[in-house]
Amino acid sequence: MAYTVRGCSLAFICITMWLLIKAKIDVCKRGGVTVKPSHVISLGSAVNISCSLKPKQGCSGYSSSNKLILYKFYRKIHFQQGLTLSSQVTDLPLGTTVFVCKLACSSSEEIRICGAEISVGVVPEQPQNVSCIQKGEHGTVACTWDRGRDTHLYTAYTLQLNGPKNLTWQKQCTDHYCDHLDLGINLKPESPESSYTAMVTAINRLGSSSSFPSIFTFLDIVKPLPPWDIRIKFLNASVRRCTLHWRDEGMVLLSRLKYRSIDGGSWNMVNVTNAKGRHDLLDLKPYTEYEFQIASKLHLHKGIWSDWSESLRTQTPEEEPTGMLDVWYMKQYINYNKQQISLFWKNLSVSEARGKILHYQVALQEVAGGKVTLQNITEHTSWTWVIPRTGSWAATVSAANSKGSSLPARINITDLCGAGLLAPHHVSAHSEGVDNMVVTWKPPGKAVQEYVVEWRELHPEGSTQPPLNWLRSPSSSVSALISENIKPYVCYEIHVYALSGDQAGCSSVWGSSKHKAPLNGPHINAITEEKGGILISWNRIPAQEQMGCILHYRIYWKERDSDSQPQLCEIPYRISQNSHSINSLQPRVTYVLWMTALTAAGESPRGNEREFYLQGKANWSAFVAPSIFIAVITVGIFSVRYFRQKVFVLLSALRPQWYRRKIPDPANSTWAKKYPTMEEKTQFPVERLLTAGHTPEEPETLVINEFIHQAAPAFRHPHRLKWPERRQGVQGHCTSVEDIAPPRALTAETRQLGDLYKMLGGRIPDSKPGNQVSPLTVLPVDFLPTNEGYLPSNIDYLPSHEAAVPDPLEELEPQHISLSVFPSSSLHPLSFSCSEKLTLDQLKMGCDSLML
Repeated sequence: MAYTVRGCSLAFICITMWLLIKAKIDVCKRGGVTVKPSHVISLGSAVNISCSLKPKQGCSGYSSSNKLILYKFYRKIHFQQGLTLSSQVTDLPLGTTVFVCKLACSSSEEIRICGAEISVGVVPEQPQNVSCIQKGEHGTVACTWDRGRDTHLYTAYTLQLNGPKNLTWQKQCTDHYCDHLDLGINLKPESPESSYTAMVTAINRLGSSSSFPSIFTFLDIVKPLPPWDIRIKFLNASVRRCTLHWRDEGMVLLSRLKYRSIDGGSWNMVNVTNAKGRHDLLDLKPYTEYEFQIASKLHLHKGIWSDWSESLRTQTPEEEPTGMLDVWYMKQYINYNKQQISLFWKNLSVSEARGKILHYQVALQEVAGGKVTLQNITEHTSWTWVIPRTGSWAATVSAANSKGSSLPARINITDLCGAGLLAPHHVSAHSEGVDNMVVTWKPPGKAVQEYVVEWRELHPEGSTQPPLNWLRSPSSSVSALISENIKPYVCYEIHVYALSGDQAGCSSVWGSSKHKAPLNGPHINAITEEKGGILISWNRIPAQEQMGCILHYRIYWKERDSDSQPQLCEIPYRISQNSHSINSLQPRVTYVLWMTALTAAGESPRGNEREFYLQGKANWSAFVAPSIFIAVITVGIFSVRYFRQKVFVLLSALRPQWYRRKIPDPANSTWAKKYPTMEEKTQFPVERLLTAGHTPEEPETLVINEFIHQAAPAFRHPHRLKWPERRQGVQGHCTSVEDIAPPRALTAETRQLGDLYKMLGGRIPDSKPGNQVSPLTVLPVDFLPTNEGYLPSNIDYLPSHEAAVPDPLEELEPQHISLSVFPSSSLHPLSFSCSEKLTLDQLKMGCDSLML
């Protein structure tokens, strides 16, 4: 069975070989192509190419119809009629070129006859820079070289190594591009100074070339393996004593260490001889992450350095912080006796912190007392507290890590803008790139110790307080570049403080690193009318839409449906940020209003439009002044008695008839009905009022008594009245009395009264006892009370201290003017003739007159 399988395999191989031969024969069965001098030529050489047809392989008919054509790749370069073709080709390029010979008969179809490949190349150059290396004490020898330019032909490279005791090692490279070979042998360190020679030979069909011999020893070519197992130890957890450990091959004599901090520092290099795998480092910084690498070599002056070991990264231990914090503060008054102090400080640098800062120690003390008032520990970089406004205060802040605390930074709390003479002049800010601004100023007149430039966002997004940024500048500076937390299209409020001892002055400015016109205009939310104008209120443009510092607002307005140009009012942003009043609008007109905002780059689009109709109100100022003037003139006129009387007479004449009130008949009073009975029992002292001419035929006399309430002493007049002596032109006065007493009681009461018959009508018709009236009020007789008594007939008692009786003509003058618009009757005195007794019928005759 095995023989059968073997026989089949041989038969298959024979058939395959025959088919391949047949295929090759069939390719050129009509003819052949010959190339002279060779199929491989050097660059610049010429070659002759011939093509011939085999017998009976041409076109049918005459031989003159055979046309042979020579192609170079797919381009026709030569043709000839007949059975053969010959052509010389020059200037062939490097590499391989294909030529094909074809037969063309009368028909358009071309028949392929045969083809040939011609290779153009160069002789190999001499290999250069032959070097050999053995990786580690137990590695193999491998050599490398430079081949020179490409030959474009197949070239074989052979490496030969000759050693002591006529030892030879040789190996050929079969790769097309060969520039290194590994001999696979290991050189022993028994004779490290023995010499070895290496040579490389290159051969192709155009020639050969050999390198110069490379001579070396074992120590020259052995490259130690990189050190491994690297570690570091800190004695007593202190950075001042640390030791680096590693492992090496046994024959290593020289070691090289390099290390650097991870934050991008440069490498520090240290060479160590015969280190035996350890080295002490004394210049490392605390709390810093370092990277370490080590390389080795077998000899001090010759040999090859090993590759660098893998990196070791570690962090050194902490140490007590150094340096002092940069502290700043803000002061805000809360009320008349309290203030809020906000302290801010910057983080220490890594080199100053020398460890992880666990917390900050803050202390606030009054300078006068010198004793710490407030202490606090915080993990934040700010602290706020409320203290009294009295006294001078100072604050100290220090940073603490696991090993200790930094020196406390002290700052005196003073009014940062209290000294006007220290305020810097002409403060300005301009852009210096996208994320930077330059702040410039002119120094004040007084000496300055240092400047502090402070900035924060003017309108931060959200409700959180924007971070406070500051930097310190020496007293000789007049400018500062600020770049921390600076964003484009954001407006910043910048303060420049000049510090001198315990005094400070400040100036401020707004600025942005980059700006353009705002994206939207302000949104008007309300328009109200006030004081003859309007008050416009609007919402502030969102911070993300302001695109820089807003310098001005513009309010535009015009009449609705009007084609005229709108009027405008430009408002500086610092003066009014959300409201403004306009007083130049016409009343009873409908206006359309809108607003825009401006930055240094331009004006925003208009905001929302609002219509408003101005109602307008009376201008009271136009009436107040004339009214006051008229009132002053009127008071001046009425202060003269003559004008008062004339006006009173005029107003009395204008009184309408329907306003006349009927005066009751005194004869119908209760007292009049009881009088006859009382008269029989009581004698009235009326001698002064009656004369001797009285006769029994005269009507029964009714004496009318006047009772003045004691609660109104102002009714008393400074002179006596002798009414019976003047019968003509006597003024009538209506005085009310609550009850009329019998004659005996009347005599007693008159001793308590004075100045009877001074005035009539001491009360208005609806007056009541106890209600005082003006002592100078004169009322018409029509207002005579109906139930409070009548004129008295007994006035035998008058106080002795009263003044003398004045001229009767003066008594006829009215004592006061009633300002009633409709007076009751004429002011002319009532003249009548009667006996020495005043009777009721005589009284009734003059009831419609003010005078009796």
